Amino acid sequence: MSPDLFFLLASLLFSLGLVGVVSRRNLFVVYMSIELMLSSINLILATLSKLLGDGSGSVMALLLIAVIAAEAALFLAIIVHLYRENRTVDSDTFNDLSEVK
Repeated sequence: MSPDLFFLLASLLFSLGLVGVVSRRNLFVVYMSIELMLSSINLILATLSKLLGDGSGSVMALLLIAVIAAEAALFLAIIVHLYRENRTVDSDTFNDLSEVK
C-alpha cells in the first residue's frame, strides 16, 4: 500500500481525536480521544520507519506504547478517584482550582 494512505488515515484519526478532546465533557471520552491521537502518532512513526528503511521510528513507537500504558494507568486512577469523590465524570464539575476564595 501507498504511504500516502497511511498518512491520510493517521491525519483522520488525529483529527477525530482532537475533535473528541475539544467537544466532549465526559472524562472517559476525552481519555479515549487522547489515546486515538497517540495511536495516530504511532502509525505515522511506523510508516516513516518503513518508508525511510530505518528502525528508529519503530523503536520510538514502541517507547510511546510504554508511555501510553503508564498514562492509561494514571489517568484511569484519577478518573476513579474523582468519581468516588463527586459521583460524576463530567469535566465541567471539576473546577476546584479555578475558584477564587
